[in-house]
Amino acid sequence: MRIDIWSDIVCPWCYVGKRRFERALAAFEDRAEVQVVHRSFQLDPARPQGQTQKRRQMLMTKYRLTVAQVQALDAQMVETAAAEGLEYHLGDGDTGNTLDAHRLIHLAADRGRQDAALERFYRAYFTEGRSVFDAASLTALAVEAGLDAGDVATVLTGDDYATAVANDIREAQAMGANGVPFFVFDHRFGVSGAQASEVFSQVLARARESRVTSNR
Repeated sequence: MRIDIWSDIVCPWCYVGKRRFERALAAFEDRAEVQVVHRSFQLDPARPQGQTQKRRQMLMTKYRLTVAQVQALDAQMVETAAAEGLEYHLGDGDTGNTLDAHRLIHLAADRGRQDAALERFYRAYFTEGRSVFDAASLTALAVEAGLDAGDVATVLTGDDYATAVANDIREAQAMGANGVPFFVFDHRFGVSGAQASEVFSQVLARARESRVTSNR
């Protein structure tokens, strides 16, 4: 069984959704037969690469919120993340274009380190307040996740995997996804949002039953 997960590195709900899904997968008796593939999605693809903005200011502008409203939303998000064992520090850090980070996630997939790289980027951004936008920071994080520094440099100085990122986004949009996280189980069942672990457990069971039925 294959499970595709579309996400963006700067999406706080994506990290939460990853944890909730992982809890369900850990309890799934056929988990050894499950292949998880992380796919790219960009919440702000139009922002020029290398240009960053304060995250809270972006939220205030995009959703017409006050400082107090953004701070309240952040406090709720921190509590939600903590319930999943995640430590969020949602101060007034930067946000920006995540294309390069996604390209490195594709490199990591080719090197068998995809989950490790995605996990490292999430933790860097949400817990440690580190940048996932500039080449120096991305290189350090990718190497920490087990990638070769030379391979990383080759990707960041060229356009490797840019087409793969664009294809991921187009595929998600073709299926009607306009936000993330977005999960597709065995090319049959879609789940939108960071649902409760119980929901993921139910869909895993449904996908398994559907597979058994179709093989009869």
